[in-house]
Amino acid sequence: MGKQMTEMLKGTLEGIVLAILASQPAYGYEITARLREQGLTEIAEGTIYALLVRIEQRGLVDVEKVPSTQGPPRKVYSLNASGRGYLDEFWRTWSFLADRLEQLQGGK
Repeated sequence: MGKQMTEMLKGTLEGIVLAILASQPAYGYEITARLREQGLTEIAEGTIYALLVRIEQRGLVDVEKVPSTQGPPRKVYSLNASGRGYLDEFWRTWSFLADRLEQLQGGK
């Protein structure tokens, strides 16, 4: 992944993770796997775990500890009402920016 892609992802990764959680609750590794399925293969798991801590602290997700057969309980994250509101704002902002970029690209 190039430097430009890395920089763009820094500003959007939170919204991307919240969008993943909007479809269904997940734990950190599941989120990382979904990102990789979407071609975002170079995002480190540590980046996702740090982001999950931040969005939990900001009250955008609910967390449930679920027993695991492979070690300690897993923290399963689900989007709550505050997170949905934040995600809605993210999509509005994304649409606005995408429209402006399309205009610039088309020379309009």
